[in-house]
Amino acid sequence: MEVEVHPVVVIGAGPQGLAAAAHLLERGMDPLVLESGEGPASAVAEWGHVRLFSPWSELVDSASRRLLELTGWSAAETGYPTGAQWIEGYLAPLAEALGARVRYGSRVVGVGRKGRDLTIDAGRAEQPFIVHILRADGEEERIEATAVIDASGTWRTPSPAGADGLPALGETAAVEAGLLDHRTPSRDEAAALAGKHVVVIGSGHSAATAIGDLAMVVRRDQTTRVSWVLRRGAAGSVFGAGAADELPERGALGQRAKRAVEDGLVDLVTGFRTEQLLVDDGRVVLVAEDGRKLEPADRVVVATGFRPDVSFLSEVRLDLDARLQAPVRLATEIDPNVHSCGSVRATGAVDLAHPEPRFYIVGAKSYGRAPTFLALTGFEQVRSVVAELAGDHEAAASVELELPDTGVCGGSGLFDAPEQTSSGGCCTPAQQVVQIGMRSGA
Repeated sequence: MEVEVHPVVVIGAGPQGLAAAAHLLERGMDPLVLESGEGPASAVAEWGHVRLFSPWSELVDSASRRLLELTGWSAAETGYPTGAQWIEGYLAPLAEALGARVRYGSRVVGVGRKGRDLTIDAGRAEQPFIVHILRADGEEERIEATAVIDASGTWRTPSPAGADGLPALGETAAVEAGLLDHRTPSRDEAAALAGKHVVVIGSGHSAATAIGDLAMVVRRDQTTRVSWVLRRGAAGSVFGAGAADELPERGALGQRAKRAVEDGLVDLVTGFRTEQLLVDDGRVVLVAEDGRKLEPADRVVVATGFRPDVSFLSEVRLDLDARLQAPVRLATEIDPNVHSCGSVRATGAVDLAHPEPRFYIVGAKSYGRAPTFLALTGFEQVRSVVAELAGDHEAAASVELELPDTGVCGGSGLFDAPEQTSSGGCCTPAQQVVQIGMRSGA
């Protein structure tokens, strides 16, 4: 069977994958971008209704901008786009400019070294990568590459409702019954839940987005009930830092959710770690590990974060942190157990390297299970990685991007008991406990 040969294979045609291709072209290397979806940024399209809290100026990669400007394209300079607007105004034109270098309907199902399984040392680094692909038509394909950049993201591997990291008992049945979704509802979808009881599980930005939209439904229809479930014992840093956040829209997101709780539009349930979901007569009851139960819900939104899919990398030698599944050198910077500050330094090729030479994981997937990834971070990652692949070690090592601070300090928050206090984590002073109209259960 004839095997295609490409200098660099990029997995994923999302923001970072397309940016990597633009940088590779600028460095004189010919990339092939493999995308499992039928169009560019197919994962972004699935949350196209969500507005980003990064402004346009931080959502366009430098090499991509230069490539697009050759086509007469011009960037939007102000405002905060939705995911759909990001695709229409930037990502789709970029994919078009890359042309046949982006191949759709091509899901990567395996990566390895030619003629060498994971155990073999001899001559390993000299062998090309073999990328196994399953095409949309069901046909299999193999491609050789001198380097592989995995920018496949984490969108399609959401974390479950179960507090132990595994799906709660009955979670799959709730999904199949159309009662549970791991995707943030659009405003139209939220409006359709008027008069219902909706449970939102999670403490991050996706959860806050859902809470903000559902609170507007409650204002219009007082028969609607929203329960916001937190695993931790107190709200802690859930509401963000407001005006102290260097991304104003990110700070405002948390404050909108906070007002929803203060105004009594949302019931905040703390210390609730879901163990089971009981589906009965078109509704679902959440049961906690301590036996508490919530009132029957018409819809459950699980916004507990995402995790990387490393199943197709079983024959690649990876160096991943045991907790976050992020590259070890990067993990110490982003571990939410240690701190939640936004003042994380930008990361480059050295931080993203693995024992497998010329293999890199970039973008949201490089953060493993850690939150707060920004597009700016990914753009700097791919710039540095491509410079390293091109042999420009000086440019690869020069990582000077200053990321906007969240303004939140003190670790991942108060997890077990409300009376606990934070040590202050990465910043001072110590985090303050925020308890506003909370209930310990339902």
